Amino acid sequence: MQLVDSHCHLDADEFDADRATVVERARAAGVRRQLVPAVTAASWPKLREVCHAAPGLYPAYGLHPTFLAEHRPHHLDELQAWVERERPLAIGECGLDFFVEGLDRQAQARYFDGQLRLARDAGLPVIVHARRAVDAVVASIRRIGGDAARLRGVVHSFSGSPEQAGQLWKLGFMIGLGGPLTYERAQRLRRLVVDMPLEFLLLETDAPDQPDAEIRGRRNEPARLRRVLDTVAALRRQDPAEIAAATSANAERLFALPAAA
Repeated sequence: MQLVDSHCHLDADEFDADRATVVERARAAGVRRQLVPAVTAASWPKLREVCHAAPGLYPAYGLHPTFLAEHRPHHLDELQAWVERERPLAIGECGLDFFVEGLDRQAQARYFDGQLRLARDAGLPVIVHARRAVDAVVASIRRIGGDAARLRGVVHSFSGSPEQAGQLWKLGFMIGLGGPLTYERAQRLRRLVVDMPLEFLLLETDAPDQPDAEIRGRRNEPARLRRVLDTVAALRRQDPAEIAAATSANAERLFALPAAA
């Protein structure tokens, strides 16, 4: 099986001591390609170096909403220059976070809207963070992308309702699911993955964050994507190979991913 981890922060400091070994474990587990989204402008150079160091790693450049204090308006101009020069496969991680207290929602919206416009004009997908903010994210996508699917992307670590998921699918967006799905208490997510059209599903780890139930409290890593795959397959009562093939094809279609080496 060949898997795509559609969201992992392999450039994070937590991987500095053993990043090459982490990548080896991922490849041994069948995770052949990984999207690595940025969080701040200051992180872009390191992210580029990490992704250049090993095949199958693809950067996305963006400004994450929970790092709002580190963003400056001119970073949007710098992001446009990075996108034009580096030609990434996606823009992100961007979005809205209404869970963390003290984050200025208007400022978040300015950065998010700016990145949506850049993605729309560049013809690139967006990797979206939408914690307790799915309705606002949908509204921004509609306002900036219109109804003609001029924007496309994925809402990663989706935790909304089936109705919200349906709105995203109609707008041409996929949803990413990872470690939280493996917890038995995640009943709404589990019902969603059983009933949803497979064509809109991406698998992710969000490593080093969001570990699955078997490694709760420990560092997550891309090789753990197999645990997410097995959970989806068990819930849907489908062959894991079938789920792997479908979700990898979804990632290839969304991100225009090159073939695995």
